[in-house]
Amino acid sequence: MEQLESVDVVVVGTGNAASCAALAAREAGASVVMLDACGEEDRGGNTAYAGGQMRTVFHGANDITKVVADLTEAELATTDFGTYTAADFFDDMARVTGYRCHPELTEHVIDHSLETLVWLRGKGVRFEAAFGRQSSKVDGRMQFWGNLPCIVWGGGAGLIDALHARAAKDGVRTYYRTPAIALQREGSRVTGVTVMQGGVKKSVRAKAVVLACGGFEANAEMRSRYLGPNWDLAKVRGTRFNTGAGLRMALDIGARAYGHWSCAHSSFWELNAPEYGDPVVKGAYQKHSYPFGVVVNARGERFVDEGADFQTVTYARYGREVLAQPGLFAWQVFDQRAIPLLRETYRIRQVTKVQGATLAELASKMEGVDAAAFLETMDAYNRAAPDDESPLVASIKDGLSTKGLALPKSNWARRIDKAPFEAYAVTAGITFTFGGLKINTRAEVEDDAGDPIPGLYTAGEMVGGLFYGNYPSGTGLTCGAVFGRTAGSGAAAFARA
Repeated sequence: MEQLESVDVVVVGTGNAASCAALAAREAGASVVMLDACGEEDRGGNTAYAGGQMRTVFHGANDITKVVADLTEAELATTDFGTYTAADFFDDMARVTGYRCHPELTEHVIDHSLETLVWLRGKGVRFEAAFGRQSSKVDGRMQFWGNLPCIVWGGGAGLIDALHARAAKDGVRTYYRTPAIALQREGSRVTGVTVMQGGVKKSVRAKAVVLACGGFEANAEMRSRYLGPNWDLAKVRGTRFNTGAGLRMALDIGARAYGHWSCAHSSFWELNAPEYGDPVVKGAYQKHSYPFGVVVNARGERFVDEGADFQTVTYARYGREVLAQPGLFAWQVFDQRAIPLLRETYRIRQVTKVQGATLAELASKMEGVDAAAFLETMDAYNRAAPDDESPLVASIKDGLSTKGLALPKSNWARRIDKAPFEAYAVTAGITFTFGGLKINTRAEVEDDAGDPIPGLYTAGEMVGGLFYGNYPSGTGLTCGAVFGRTAGSGAAAFARA
């Protein structure tokens, strides 16, 4: 077999986790190449489609300024960033995942979160405060909510551009349109990968391998097999290249499958979005302002508690609720109390939207919905909503809930009676799958006996055991960066040894 390369560390993937692994390995003195099945124009995996929020421990503005470089004195003086301790972070992860997240892996992410964001800044990544996205003005001061004040400038695409610019500067070579198809071994040790390039099978020899090439969310057959009925019909929010190839390669040599393989991160997504992520529109198909309205299915019935919590801890599980509804769609309904609070993603040209001067007119335009049943649902909801004219405030769970409904709305429950009304059609968009490989806190892949497979590391979506059933917003990029950095450093040390 022709040899394409021989290096210390080969990294499979070009997204956030892969790029961090490559940079960390190079920083440790290793020679590094990156491989990806896609062309250069599609580099970055799902990261290129991400919003760019990164969850981290912080203790007030001093820690934020370690990450965000250009906060002005005026902004610092008029902003309440709050504090988000390691205990807070762990509590959120535990609560949201039903107390199933692997404690040691979770603590590793948390304990290294802030230092990793600072490290990213040192690699040329620019951060900004998430004003307008995760904050609102209360009594003249900006207050952040959801514990997400840090966002990458330019979103996930900006993160990829910065990381790849630094990788090129540091001498990391990248091969595109070069999918890895198998891991190479000598005895128990992984010694490289077999790739396809231009229709020819080639070898990339390496002293250590880092797999960071995503889950199986873009593979309809695997979605159907592991996630269940209708998942093959879900829209893919990101790249078409995350087809589970890395997982299959690792499992083929005895890696242990781990985590919640029958679940995925999925959210409300524009009904008529394309099958895969749009490189221009990117994440703007998401529809996450539902806490300020109601969501109904084809029968005109509500099926989720829209105000159960901040959308940052409910949005990643509500997508699968849509797939359980007739026709696999729903409509989000808002009145003039809520419409001014809708995110900018509701204002793009590519939306399926209807308007009505009355709820009856709106119902007549909501395609596929039982109009009479919808009006009954709205009448019951409005009678159950509190008689409260206070404004909706995004940064505060106000505790205003419906009374007497079998399915309550627990916060932000206001009557939907301020015309004109708007409704937006949504379906499920899948972001990434939760099932992955078992690793230790050194990012070493373990076999079924619990022993590390020598020379094999993984990071990013391929890590199992972090997310079960749900996901707190902004955690994915942080986990990818932390374990990518860990994997790269560990792979370099293994190569030296």
